[in-house]
Amino acid sequence: MLGTSARLLRLLTLLQARRFWNAAALAERLDVTERTVRRDIDRLRSLGYVIDAAAGVGGGYRLAAGGALPPLLLADDEALAVAIGLRTAAGGRVAGIEEAALRALVKLEQLLPARLRRRLAALHASIVPLGADVPEVEADTLAAIASACRDHVRLEFRYDDRQARSSRRRVEPQGLVHASGRWYLVAWDLERDDWRTFRVDRIAPRIVTGARFTPRDGPAGGDLGAYVSQSVSTSAYPVQARVVLHAPRAVLAERFSPLAARLTPLDDERCVLEAGGRSLHSFAVWLAFLDVDFDIEAPEELNDHLRRVHERIGRTLARAASRG
Repeated sequence: MLGTSARLLRLLTLLQARRFWNAAALAERLDVTERTVRRDIDRLRSLGYVIDAAAGVGGGYRLAAGGALPPLLLADDEALAVAIGLRTAAGGRVAGIEEAALRALVKLEQLLPARLRRRLAALHASIVPLGADVPEVEADTLAAIASACRDHVRLEFRYDDRQARSSRRRVEPQGLVHASGRWYLVAWDLERDDWRTFRVDRIAPRIVTGARFTPRDGPAGGDLGAYVSQSVSTSAYPVQARVVLHAPRAVLAERFSPLAARLTPLDDERCVLEAGGRSLHSFAVWLAFLDVDFDIEAPEELNDHLRRVHERIGRTLARAASRG
């Protein structure tokens, strides 16, 4: 049986996991009596957590928002995750959050046990930040979108596309994806009646919230990361190509950003690349210097452009040989 502190942590985790629990279900999960559950609920309340209770057959407990932030109970892995996240945010690209992240990090690290401080130091030493020219995102905007995703609340905002054209969008937010230093919102666009990807840095800071909605089944089978990769690396370009690369996906994944191409394993020695480009000619040139054997599956016209690139290089080499 869990000790009191461990049980309180487990109880708090359960209350945060879903909106409503009855006493019997909590007692079963914690392997205690319902009387112990009631005592533990009172202990959490004494620590500042606001827990609503409803009596009767359908009664139970719900963790509610309080007037002040209560103490947080964190497991070892949760404390490490928070500390790493705060270190990243302190030097990150979310505007207005760096100083607050640094203050919170100092408070957290001085409370960490020695064993966790050693693990955190080892993890942080292995992370090498590399500066990138990526746009900043307003912290308030990111927080507002994340809250709307969590609470299933419609959003309305002005959005500027890659050509700097503005439009008013009404969406049902599904989730946020962070890739290659940028934040993306995946949402159901109510005007276009389809899923869309929005770069958060292109969303106007003033966001209007609307009514609640019933969540839909997400795109790509719920894999929002795969959907963003497909949308940004392929669908956004006038030319899309599908190429079989004669190298394992695990090897090539280190060379491609998920926003530049989508790689799918075909077998132990090959993978399929799906990517987009501005033109067939530029795509052919890019493939020619990829330093990997490949077979073009689509479009067929890409083979003609590749052949012309090959012939041009051949003529250049022939002239160089004749002069030598």
